[in-house]
Amino acid sequence: MYKILKKRDLNPVITLMEVDAPRMAASAKPGQFLIVRAHEKGERIPLTICDFDSKKGTVTIVTQVVGASSRQICYLNEGDSFTDFVGPLGEPSEFVHMTREKLSGMRFLFIAGGLGTAPVYPQVKFLHSMGASVDVIIGAKSSSLLIFEEEMKAVCDNLYICTDDGTAGRKGLVTEVMKELLEADRQQKENQHYKCYDHAVAIGPMIMMKFVTLAAKPFGIPLTVSLNTLMVDGTGMCGACRVTVGGKSRFACVEGPEFDAYQVDFEEAMRRQTMYRSIETEADHNCKLGLH
Repeated sequence: MYKILKKRDLNPVITLMEVDAPRMAASAKPGQFLIVRAHEKGERIPLTICDFDSKKGTVTIVTQVVGASSRQICYLNEGDSFTDFVGPLGEPSEFVHMTREKLSGMRFLFIAGGLGTAPVYPQVKFLHSMGASVDVIIGAKSSSLLIFEEEMKAVCDNLYICTDDGTAGRKGLVTEVMKELLEADRQQKENQHYKCYDHAVAIGPMIMMKFVTLAAKPFGIPLTVSLNTLMVDGTGMCGACRVTVGGKSRFACVEGPEFDAYQVDFEEAMRRQTMYRSIETEADHNCKLGLH
């Protein structure tokens, strides 16, 4: 059993939990995920690893209530335990394999949307520890839905906040800020003392990643996206996270979750996200009524 040591509501629909899992904490890498089951009859739920501490033996997860199973997870409290807490799974971020010497001379740009801020955080934290320069753009519908703002400030060089309603940071879309930053890079390329971005990473809603990809492509910057929101079973057997990348069928859970953004068929990926929507809506309704 994996005990919940700390629980904190980040906002009305997103909950952070710090879980006692020493073996996972010792081997986890940025970009990976885990599988949880809230109870013996619970569904297997893939969640991105938000943070880990090998010394404390803890792994941090962040869950947003989107259906019955995520609601059951958020019902758990400090002192309760998960029946299953399995991982780390998936491939870690590609820069994890780079040397400190190489990373310390690189500059990264991260674009995080909503809950995507949670998996962005361990990547930025890792790069910061390796001496890389990192700028982060966080987008949310409103200030009440922003998460990890203070934590991100502590590990990045520059933080840009965007909200749809203008209640925090700049009113508008993350793509607007991203294009401004990349345009500044383009104008400074002749300046030998200016270090341009080497790589960009976008994690968030599928529609956001699609438009980030379209906006970034003219600038020629390498871009990675995470398809973690497609995962269901987490083992590749259910086929729910199958998506076309570079003209080939790939599985986000066992071959990803991160891929070259310019190779992803986003239209297909967004269609896959709607496959179980009616079933999940009914299950969540029953969960609210106490029928699960």
